[in-house]
Amino acid sequence: MKTNKIIYYTATGLLTLLMLFSAGMYFFNHEAVATMFTSFGYPTYIIYPLAVAKILGLVAIWFLKSKTLKEWAYAGFFFDIVLAFFAHYMISDGEQGASVVGLVLVIISYIFSKKVQNG
Repeated sequence: MKTNKIIYYTATGLLTLLMLFSAGMYFFNHEAVATMFTSFGYPTYIIYPLAVAKILGLVAIWFLKSKTLKEWAYAGFFFDIVLAFFAHYMISDGEQGASVVGLVLVIISYIFSKKVQNG
């Protein structure tokens, strides 16, 4: 049980750092992110809502007791990271490595959150 908690908190902590870094980039380096989104073919008006959604997803995972909201947060992170991977892959900029790491962290965090909950 203790090993499961260590793995869960480590993976979730690293996922949190990745999402906070991403949201921080969206807020504080908007011009570079807007250029990147334009090269992906994504509209730039989704940058701020996506940053807010990432922060709210972290709040749901860490602080809320609702299992449904946690499931939605994990699903949102999963789809965000998968779409980021393919966006980087399709334009061949070589930046999809962080997406792979993020996907692994989301999966590990999700699986071990279930193990920790079921005790």
